[in-house]
Amino acid sequence: MKSELIFQSSPWFIILCLLAGAAYAFVLYQKKTNFSVLQNRVLAIVRGLLVALLAFMLINPLLRGNKTTIEKPTVVLAIDNSTSMAQGGQEKITQLKNELQKLKDDIESKGTSVEIKTFAETNDTKQVNDITFGEKTSDLSGLLANIKNNYEGRNLTDVILVSDGIANAGISPTYGKYNFNIHSIGIGDTTQKKDVKLNAVYANRIAYLSNKFPIQAEISSFGYQGKSTSVLLKQGGKVLEKQIVSFDKATDLKQVTFYTTAEQKGMQRFTIEVVASEGEFSPKNNARDVYIDVVDGKEKILLLALAPHPDIKAIKAIIEKNELYELTVKVLQSDNASEIGNQPYDVLILHQLPDIYGAGGNVVSRLLAQQKPTLFILGNQSNIASFNGTQQTLSIISQSGRADKVTAKFNNSFNLFNLDGEKLNILEKLPPMLSPFGDYRPATGSEIILYQRVGSLVTPKPLLIANTANARKSAVLAGEGLWQWRLEEFALTDKQEVVDEILMKTLQLISVKDDKRKLRVYPISPEFSIDDKVIFENEAYNDIYERIYNQNIKLEITDEKGTTKSYNYTVSQENTRFEITGLGEGVYRYKASTQVLGKSEVVDGQFIVRNTDLEALSNTADFNMLRTLSQQNNGKFFVPAQLDKLKEYLSSNQSPDKVMSIEEMNEFINLKWIFFVLLILASVEWVTRKYLGSY
Repeated sequence: MKSELIFQSSPWFIILCLLAGAAYAFVLYQKKTNFSVLQNRVLAIVRGLLVALLAFMLINPLLRGNKTTIEKPTVVLAIDNSTSMAQGGQEKITQLKNELQKLKDDIESKGTSVEIKTFAETNDTKQVNDITFGEKTSDLSGLLANIKNNYEGRNLTDVILVSDGIANAGISPTYGKYNFNIHSIGIGDTTQKKDVKLNAVYANRIAYLSNKFPIQAEISSFGYQGKSTSVLLKQGGKVLEKQIVSFDKATDLKQVTFYTTAEQKGMQRFTIEVVASEGEFSPKNNARDVYIDVVDGKEKILLLALAPHPDIKAIKAIIEKNELYELTVKVLQSDNASEIGNQPYDVLILHQLPDIYGAGGNVVSRLLAQQKPTLFILGNQSNIASFNGTQQTLSIISQSGRADKVTAKFNNSFNLFNLDGEKLNILEKLPPMLSPFGDYRPATGSEIILYQRVGSLVTPKPLLIANTANARKSAVLAGEGLWQWRLEEFALTDKQEVVDEILMKTLQLISVKDDKRKLRVYPISPEFSIDDKVIFENEAYNDIYERIYNQNIKLEITDEKGTTKSYNYTVSQENTRFEITGLGEGVYRYKASTQVLGKSEVVDGQFIVRNTDLEALSNTADFNMLRTLSQQNNGKFFVPAQLDKLKEYLSSNQSPDKVMSIEEMNEFINLKWIFFVLLILASVEWVTRKYLGSY
């Protein structure tokens, strides 16, 4: 390590430091009667050096050093430890481990460091024999990306990927860009097996009680030309429907569609199963489950407008994209006003109502009396005075017939729902809306979602505002021209996402029902993998909805066969969660109960445990992908019988050591040895003077 002294002030100060030390020593050690001349001079030199060194540190010089380190090249042995790698049996796995261990030892003997990485990133694997091939998915791109991130800045030269090339999670690794050479060792059999496979099952996530809905299966076959098999639709072990599928070609692809009726409310599990054929390589990929949430009905929305308007069609298109809502559109000028509102609705949308003509007065009053969540959309035919008296979200003091042309600016402080900040930049490019001109006064508890922008000036006036604090939740869109927004967004992006998302999330915000339960027990996710812990969050509240703890909770879990398991636990402030392991695949219903302030509280719900064994879906190794990956990253492809060639290649193309030079800058006063020099000088002087009887 080379060092260099750097001065932050003029080096001439060193002379002043020496003069200060000499002056101090001269004054202190003029001739002493009890010291000899030699002793006097030695003590003067020691004191002079001590003072000069102290003064020198006051000018705060810096010590710059260049530290050079040499890092040996590193090779990572990336091993695909998924279950598909073990299809050949334990004997082949043992042989593979032995060969890879020899490869690791041979590379290390050449002076190169070898480290092992697998999908199990949390496990620190040092030896190949410690690896277990039990992972249920193969995310090869994730494995390589983790290596790239973890070895950034290090002398990583080569990665040896040991895999069968079956990637069933993440993106294809060939899409990634890596800053190291990738050599691949192909494991497994690339010969296509005689097999029938259920590739995928398609179904709507939601179905409605008593309605028919489709479930579609995609089935592929190899080696069964002229043969047929049965495809079954099951629920709870019972066969609901059966179809016969025939294969016309050696490699064939068929689709089968079942239509069944939703007869029970809640999450339902249906199974599509292909009956195994004679000589089939593996029946593990012959069945798949699909989970469908059967609901009792849609949330009903009434869109009531004064007159036909392009905004109505735009709103209709937005709402009908969400299958959980059922929209009814009524126009006062076209429909019989006396019949409007006779049906029960969950949410109201009033377009330019109340109006300046008074046409909708009785109908609007009757609807608003139901205290349903309401979205008001204002326009040039809105009666602002009547509007102010019908809601407690926004008050506008306006002059009749006057309007502003405004665009929108999202309120970054709004956090009642999430929106993509980058996508919201498109609001500035959308055409202006016509908004009532006047003084806008948001009510207490109202939250502004969009501000009005006039030209380039963002005003404090709300364009879209919501209030969820009142008995009737409501929102106000203070402008007309939503249809132009959707058209312009599509022209700019070929999508209609941002405008639609803002309106739908505003409707969801005001229509969501408040949860006033004092006990809330719920799984942290609606779905879990069969290998995951099922985790429940627990919350309990007092009468003023403050969080309370130390509740004894009884939790009952019931599977699809009706078998119930009971758990008892206590929730503390330090740990509000409860974990369950060992649950099999299926739909589970739970019920939790406890005493909250002497009153019994009960909650229930459901969750799904899925079997995510994607490894069983494919049994043919993909060496072409491995070859492509290696070619793209300056590497070579090998099979296990060619490991000697891989050793020779690495030996002949061994990368040089990486020399790194790090510049360090330290203050002179922070050097530890300076302290000891000062201590020695002071100690020598003190001990000598003490010995000579000066002290």
